[in-house]
Amino acid sequence: MAKATNNTAPQVGIIMGSDSDLPVMEAAAEMLRHFGIPYELTVVSAHRTPMRMVEYAKAARDRGLKVIIAGAGGAAHLPGMVASLTPLPVIGVPVKSSNSIDGWDSILSILQMPNGIPVATVALNAAKNAGILAGSMIGAFDAGIGDKVAAYKAGLEEEVLKKASKLQDAGHPNQFDS
Repeated sequence: MAKATNNTAPQVGIIMGSDSDLPVMEAAAEMLRHFGIPYELTVVSAHRTPMRMVEYAKAARDRGLKVIIAGAGGAAHLPGMVASLTPLPVIGVPVKSSNSIDGWDSILSILQMPNGIPVATVALNAAKNAGILAGSMIGAFDAGIGDKVAAYKAGLEEEVLKKASKLQDAGHPNQFDS
């Protein structure tokens, strides 16, 4: 298991069903690094290592985790199974796998959880959004992290306004000026 960043205890666990999901899930880790949130990252398969999954989920809160981001493709049971085993919030990232039905199998496997076992679900391959959502969850109780998330979102607004100005400067008509 990859250990926490910054030599501090991890607050977020990033797990995935296979290392082939890492190119997608790395975006969540990148956002957590941006916000300065320590995390751990590892492979936990609901189907191939069910006991590892159970042990991970049941011990997560006692180890100090506050949020789990779980990515999985195909029959994406990992986020829901983990959510059934821990009181922590679980953010599911549907991953479009090579044997996927355009990712719909992953999306529906994570999204359609029964009442009582919620999983916050982001868009297909949207691990970046999962990292931002985890930051928002932690930032609700940690002012420093909350300020970093707010600054990130303010930066998004600035980017859009610069793009709008660039279009206007290029001669495109713009009647809307906020």
